[in-house]
Amino acid sequence: MADRDAVRTSQPYPLEEPGLWVERIGTSVFAAGTPALFLDRDGTINVDSGYPSDPADIVLRPEMLPVIRTANIVGLPAIVVSNQSGIARGYFGWPEFAAVNARLLTLFEAQNCRIDLVLACAYHSSGTGELAVGDHPMRKPNPGMLLRARDLLGVDISRSIIVGDKADDMEAGRRAGLWEGWLVHGRSNRTSSDGMFTTRKLTTGNDHSKLCGAIGELGRD
Repeated sequence: MADRDAVRTSQPYPLEEPGLWVERIGTSVFAAGTPALFLDRDGTINVDSGYPSDPADIVLRPEMLPVIRTANIVGLPAIVVSNQSGIARGYFGWPEFAAVNARLLTLFEAQNCRIDLVLACAYHSSGTGELAVGDHPMRKPNPGMLLRARDLLGVDISRSIIVGDKADDMEAGRRAGLWEGWLVHGRSNRTSSDGMFTTRKLTTGNDHSKLCGAIGELGRD
């Protein structure tokens, strides 16, 4: 705890450690045991422009707006969990990430959508200095960010959903013990070999409607 406090004191950003951003948004309160909607960022909720560092380049993916809005309506926390290796690689820093993050939140607010928690992991094996960490527990496909969010908000991880555009997003969900994942541009639905996690494709408008329906059901359970 002392190390985390030291980082917070020396940084103007919500860093729990040099490579981990944890930002609680708003004041919504969720009952213990509420499932969550976990969301990757680049390529999932916004168009992936390749290590985005300029707020002016951020464009929302409109098909995701009803998904997030549904979670807001039924009382599920919407949680962003994003790998940000561009920071470790020196392409940009936390100030640029903060500006892009603020722009995203503003765009969502304008669309009547709310994000409740943002986590970002900057560690990467190709990084430099203290961010040069391979296979860091917070970097997807490891489940660290999802488990940290679970601890912060008291969510029921076993009934939660993750949406992402990469296999690492789905694997992070499986390792965290989530119920299912929705893969952007996925080609088929499949269940893990242990039968504990299902990956569903998220490609067509009908797929997005099914996702909204699944979120709605979780909110009614």
